Amino acid sequence: FIIADGMGGHQYGEVASSVAVRVMADYLENALYSNILKGEHDSQSDSLQEIMENGVYKAQQMVLKEAPGGGTTMTAALVMGNHVTLAHVGDSRAYLIFDGDRMQVVTQDHSLVRRLVELGQLSEEQAKFYPQKNVVYRALGQLEPFKPDICTHVFPPPGFLLVCSDGLWGVIPESMLQAAATDLPPGEAAKKLVQLAIDHGGPDNITVILARHAGDKPAPVSQD
Repeated sequence: FIIADGMGGHQYGEVASSVAVRVMADYLENALYSNILKGEHDSQSDSLQEIMENGVYKAQQMVLKEAPGGGTTMTAALVMGNHVTLAHVGDSRAYLIFDGDRMQVVTQDHSLVRRLVELGQLSEEQAKFYPQKNVVYRALGQLEPFKPDICTHVFPPPGFLLVCSDGLWGVIPESMLQAAATDLPPGEAAKKLVQLAIDHGGPDNITVILARHAGDKPAPVSQD
């Protein structure tokens, strides 16, 4: 699952985001097919985290080539069994919702306002109204230093994966996101989330991916 939110004006941002998604998706498909789906994945092959990181760098190179002056965020999630491996650059976000009752953001915003909050120079409330809250300091299309965040998390069934642009999470509180994401089938819930952002005056592009891990809870280990 991949979301890219373009920056640098409509033309360059649109090109950058579409290039990033295309290159990342193609790279993952080829790498996973050759290394895993054919049964050729061994100890010498790249790990899933390495594959995800390499995909981001491939996307970065192509964005610099095909959309000079533009840029894009990218949050990519690869689900394999009960784990999700993430590659992340920018201020789009990925959340995990565990069994419908606990929501956790599993990406870190590469934004000026988030950095100021971390440094204690802004409160969370002040951050909501900071005039430069859309400024990111790390994105595809920017020159060095450039490094994606790569991590793997448990995605236990049943649960949800929510990947979204700041056009959603920037205007909807997490409690409302969680409730809306879990009270309908994923396709309908995603549409509801977009509409909620619009109803709350969302001024930005609103992109939502919602995936449900439909498996049963792991059986408890017997103590007998």
